[in-house]
Amino acid sequence: MQLTSENYYSQEANKKYMSVSQFKDFAGTYGQLACEFTAMEKLEERWEEEETTALLVGSYVDAYFEGTLDKFKAEHTNLFKKTGDKGLLKDYVKADEIIARIERDSYFMKYMSGQKQVIMTGKLFGTEWKIKIDSYIPDVAIVDLKVMASITDLKWVKDIGYLDFVRFWGYDIQGAIYQEIVRQNTGKKLPFYIAGATKEKEPDIQIIHITDNYLQEALYKVEMNMPRILRVKSGEVTPDRCELCDCCRHTKVLTKPIAITDLTAAI
Repeated sequence: MQLTSENYYSQEANKKYMSVSQFKDFAGTYGQLACEFTAMEKLEERWEEEETTALLVGSYVDAYFEGTLDKFKAEHTNLFKKTGDKGLLKDYVKADEIIARIERDSYFMKYMSGQKQVIMTGKLFGTEWKIKIDSYIPDVAIVDLKVMASITDLKWVKDIGYLDFVRFWGYDIQGAIYQEIVRQNTGKKLPFYIAGATKEKEPDIQIIHITDNYLQEALYKVEMNMPRILRVKSGEVTPDRCELCDCCRHTKVLTKPIAITDLTAAI
């Protein structure tokens, strides 16, 4: 299968290839609930995650730097006011402000100067993987653009403590997979950077180097999870349900009551 921008997110491509987002659907991160059942429902196109405003703002900024913003706007008419001047809604006006802030920083723009949305494939831990790089600078760097609420806020994780947004949302996993697939394709082990921008009143910007020690640790986590994921994805074993996500709530079938102690079992 020859991957293109048109078929990259297709069901056929998702069944043939593992991706970072698909891996996180199956295995989760500190900030993203794992649900094998939902992962399989998405794979079979029986469940689709809602496009939240937060996700769309990030996609808006991505589309601008990719050079496809006009197409993105045409496909998402919900970005615009329904009455009056028909201008952009407030959240997407903020997206334009973020873009303007990024563009007036020459150092940030240097990292965004690479080849856009570069697709590569490789083999890792018993399966084929696909990646799509926001800004690929051959022989120099792999850069992923992230738009978020805050760069500096820490997230509390039970039994671990406070975590940075990178590990909380599994962006170290993304960096590890991207670095290895690029190495397989080019023979070069390149550094991975997050080009981060925030949706704050005054947008913050930062270039963050995810150093190799964190990437190696993340790659080990992927390796440990892949045998189970591949058995579930192939249909060899039944996917576990988390019973906490929207998909599980939507498909829940009651068969017996639960005990009051079940309400606090996870504490």
